[in-house]
Amino acid sequence: MSLDKIKITETILEIENAINARWNNGDCTGFLEAYREDVTYFDPLTDRCLIGRLAVKEHFDKYFTGKPVVRSEQFNPKVVVNDAGDIAILTYNLQNSLAGENGELQPIPLWNCTQVYRLADGEWNIAHNHWSFARHPAVIGNASA
Repeated sequence: MSLDKIKITETILEIENAINARWNNGDCTGFLEAYREDVTYFDPLTDRCLIGRLAVKEHFDKYFTGKPVVRSEQFNPKVVVNDAGDIAILTYNLQNSLAGENGELQPIPLWNCTQVYRLADGEWNIAHNHWSFARHPAVIGNASA
């Protein structure tokens, strides 16, 4: 069997772009559907690792559901595939903007994303997801103080 890392990379990016398109419309279920049941998850609003799709759903419902992103740009996507072809690690930066009170674009800090995809039973699902802020002004200010 020949391992086609280019095809795997294309598949992972297609999945991710479809998920982000749904997210941008305020629909968080794309990520939830892509997560494995035993997914592990971090973002800047969590105080610990969330374990399991239900825990992540509760987190999304509290903080993200129904908040559409007006503009979204993905930068520097990179997919690394293991030699067996059943694990793919996706990293990228994401710049989102929300609608301000007067309709103006309000960019939120740049995101770093790391996701570990796992192939099981012919389907790619996310086993781990970690979001952090890139160059967050508060962190930069504290680091230089």
